[in-house]
Amino acid sequence: CFTLGCAVGATVSIAGHPILAIFAAMLAGILSGYITALLQTKLGVESILAGIIVNTGLYTINIFIMGKSILNLNKTTTVFTMVKDWLAGTPLENWSRFIVAIVFVGIVALLLAFFLHTRLGLSIRATGDNEEMVKASSINPNLTIIVGLCVANAMTALGGCLLGEYQKSCDINMGTGMVTIALASLIIGETLLGVIFGSCLYRVIVAIAMRFNLPASALKLVSALIVAIAIASPTLRQLVGFQKLKWKRKAQYGGKKEKAAAGTEKEEK
Repeated sequence: CFTLGCAVGATVSIAGHPILAIFAAMLAGILSGYITALLQTKLGVESILAGIIVNTGLYTINIFIMGKSILNLNKTTTVFTMVKDWLAGTPLENWSRFIVAIVFVGIVALLLAFFLHTRLGLSIRATGDNEEMVKASSINPNLTIIVGLCVANAMTALGGCLLGEYQKSCDINMGTGMVTIALASLIIGETLLGVIFGSCLYRVIVAIAMRFNLPASALKLVSALIVAIAIASPTLRQLVGFQKLKWKRKAQYGGKKEKAAAGTEKEEK
C-alpha cells in the first residue's frame, strides 16, 4: 500500500496535479484497506493471510498504474517544489521540505488523535484489544475492522505519496522493508515519546549505524537488529532489574553471613 500511494501520487503529479495526487493516493489506500477488510470479515480469511494476498496483488496493480518499474519526477511540480517557490527569497527557503513534512505530520497526528478519541475511534481500539468484548457491547466488529483498515491504509498511502514527491522518484520495490520500519517505530514509540518520535529515532539509529562505514547491503540487518532489540527491550529490562536485585540481596546476605561468622569466631575464641 505504501508503494501504491507513491505510484498513484507520482502518476497524478506527472499529470500536473500535485495536490490532487495526495487525495488520490489516500483514496487508493482506502480501497486497498477495504479489500483487505472484506477478505477478513466477509470471506473468513485470516488477517495476516488477507494482507499477504492483497500485498501480492498490489505489485501487479502498481506496475499497471506506473506503466514501468520506475517513475522520474525530476521535472514534475510537487507540493515540496510549490512550497519552495512560495518561500523563494526568504530565510525559510532552505527549510521548505522540512516545513512541508512537519505540517503534514502535525495535521495527520492531530486528526488521528481526534478520531481515535471519538466513539468510533474508541470502538476500533477496543476491537483490537478484545473483539469478544466489543461483540458483547453490541458493537459490530466487522465495521470497526473495515474502518480501521481503511484509515490505516490511507495514512500508509499518504506516506508513500509524500516520499515519492520528496525524493522525486517512484520505485516498484520502495515498499520493501517498510513493515520492519513501521514495527520499530511503533515499538520504540510505545516506550519513548510516541510513534512519530519513534520513527525519527529509528532513522537516527540507522544513520548512526551507517556512520561506521557499513556496506549498504547491511542496512536490512541493522534494521532487523533494531527491531529485535526494541521488541526484547521489556524482557531485557526485567532481566537487568532481576540481576541488580539479585546482586543487592547477595551483598546484603553476604554481609550478614560474614558478620555472623565473625561473631561465631569471637565466641569460639
